[in-house]
Amino acid sequence: VQLQASGGGLVQAGGSLRLSCTVSRSIVNIDYMGWYRQGRGKEREPVATATVLATHYADSVKGRFTISRDNAKKTVYLQMNSLKPEDTGVYFCNLREGRRNYWGQGTQVTVSS
Repeated sequence: VQLQASGGGLVQAGGSLRLSCTVSRSIVNIDYMGWYRQGRGKEREPVATATVLATHYADSVKGRFTISRDNAKKTVYLQMNSLKPEDTGVYFCNLREGRRNYWGQGTQVTVSS
């Protein structure tokens, strides 16, 4: 299974980006999806995660970011609004199916002040 993340880029503070994570096969049976980010010199941290039962957002992004999926397009999204400089980092998508854990290659998001 391959995950292709895209949609990152350079944006001014207050702007928006939508990240996409396109999967090489059906995601209908995926029971966990998540977006993580890693700032320079920092550990990778969860930004938004979702299962069938619940969706969770990091406190720092609540009300600004939304995770979603389109099974027909085999894609997971992260809509990011009102971006802040502290949102800068490499964003990774993560999917889990049972014991299998898949990571995308990451896409860089840079928010200028």
